[in-house]
Amino acid sequence: MSKTEDAEIAGLSFEKALALLEEIVAKLEGGKVELEESIRIYERGEALRKHCEKKLAEAEARIEKLTLDPSGKPTGKQPLDVE
Repeated sequence: MSKTEDAEIAGLSFEKALALLEEIVAKLEGGKVELEESIRIYERGEALRKHCEKKLAEAEARIEKLTLDPSGKPTGKQPLDVE
């Protein structure tokens, strides 16, 4: 992939990147793409997948869990532990 394509992908929202990735998967699953084109779009799909994973990790890092006192009133927040 070219630096221009990498920069274009880096600027995509998660939703847009996921939509493009779904289009690529549909094309590849359809089996009507020539070999060279399949390789090119597979590489783009891989870059989109990595971008989506990065965006998800960034979002996960920003999520926080509210802490409550025994009566249910918020007392603060802490990082969300999803493990």
